Amino acid sequence: MTQRALSLALLTMISLATHTLFADVIVSPIYSDGVVLQRGIPLLVWGKAKPGETIKITLGKDVATAIADEQGDWCAELTSQKASTEARVMRVEGNNTVEIKDVVVGDVYFAGGQSNMAMNVGACAKSVAEIGKIASESNYPLIRFSCINDGPSKKPLDWLASKPKWMKCSPESVGRFSAAAFFCARRMHLETKVPIGIIDVSRGGTPIEPFIPESAFVDHPTLVRERELAKRDDLAGLQRLPGGVRARDSNWLPGRLFHSRLAPLAFQDRKRGFASAGCLWYQGESNCGVMEDPRDYQIKMRALISSWRSHLSGKNSPFCFVQLPGSGAGPNWPYLREQQRLAAAAADERVGMVVTIDLENPDIHPPNKLDVGERMAAFLLAKNPHLPNQKRKQINGPIFESAEITSGGIEIQFRLDSVPSGLMIAEKVGVSPPAKTPNGSLRHFEVLDDQGNWHESKAKILGKNRIEVVSQAVAHPIAARYAYAISPIGCNLYNAEGLPASPFCTRTEMLKCDPGLPE
Repeated sequence: MTQRALSLALLTMISLATHTLFADVIVSPIYSDGVVLQRGIPLLVWGKAKPGETIKITLGKDVATAIADEQGDWCAELTSQKASTEARVMRVEGNNTVEIKDVVVGDVYFAGGQSNMAMNVGACAKSVAEIGKIASESNYPLIRFSCINDGPSKKPLDWLASKPKWMKCSPESVGRFSAAAFFCARRMHLETKVPIGIIDVSRGGTPIEPFIPESAFVDHPTLVRERELAKRDDLAGLQRLPGGVRARDSNWLPGRLFHSRLAPLAFQDRKRGFASAGCLWYQGESNCGVMEDPRDYQIKMRALISSWRSHLSGKNSPFCFVQLPGSGAGPNWPYLREQQRLAAAAADERVGMVVTIDLENPDIHPPNKLDVGERMAAFLLAKNPHLPNQKRKQINGPIFESAEITSGGIEIQFRLDSVPSGLMIAEKVGVSPPAKTPNGSLRHFEVLDDQGNWHESKAKILGKNRIEVVSQAVAHPIAARYAYAISPIGCNLYNAEGLPASPFCTRTEMLKCDPGLPE
């Protein structure tokens, strides 16, 4: 633990002890001025007080009470609220009174991941003029961000070490917001007309492991072994483990950031839990870089999705994640993209993967987060129960379904619901919509021969949901793949709605990766 994190933890403990000693009522730090509450679900408000003290919570006409238990913990339940843009006061009364001002009700989302989620609007605006223009006009006081930056913890905590603020979106503040999450929130706010709250728990440079609760490292040999090694702080053992993680310090160990940033807000036996509508995730770079092993990432992704839903937003809530972009930094990026695709393919329909392979930029942090956010929002809006069906748009590009080896090559079929109006070849430039190029040629298709060699191939659209892939060099191909490169330039397979196809392989077991594990 850093000196700063240790000081924060000590201050928090001293504060809690002092408040309990003098019987002052305190409320979970997430409830601060400007908070966005989740509509359509009973709301839990919790905190600490003198054991046995009766606490009264008032929000508008809604009143709830609770009694502090022997440890001084209390939790009250307010009734389900309708969306409201009215700034109200939440009053918490006991031995003293706490007032939380400017409370609104709408949809709340947790946003996690590493630096591509953390990358802010200001940084993107330096490279993308359109983003700078939107930022200068972004006066959306009902879009609010709260950032939690607490340090790692070995054990799940029941209290945030810091008191996060809820920041309203304005031209002056928006530059500090996660760009991907902001453009997602902006689109959702414009479509739903309700307040949108984002709780940003991202941290740059981190693998997926610290965001998965330690308790979820079960049911798979790699997860079980990672948990065992992490308990001993065995960083070298974790790196040597096939499918393991290159943990550089305690921030990277299983569960450490979930325990500190999310566990204090997680649902727990009706004792606490900050309600939300769903989750956003953008990560993967630090599980496939130099000496970083991407194998079993899909297993970790499933553990993350399951645990975030069960602890934060509900087992059937929407979870939207971003597949790594085409600006790859190492040879294992294509393998991890395939792992992400497989994780989405194995999930239910309320888990969505946003494809970004067509958003070109040589930087590991591509600045076009406008398209990323818009595509995330399209998925979340389609899963929003408060919107009429006519507001919902196509949410996926072409999704690989099956492949058949023919006399001429390999015929690939895509799911019909992912190509409602058929396939198209298109070119995308900057933040402009993809432009159809009917005379263009499909790029980045390959076929595999029986010696294990991949060959560049030609592909053509056969019908609404079918493509044929052929190579003059391979008479009897055994597999095909698309956009399987570190940085494939000019990926141009879309559906007619303008959403890109994900990279895919018809036989994943034929793919290889070299994580460069230490001896």
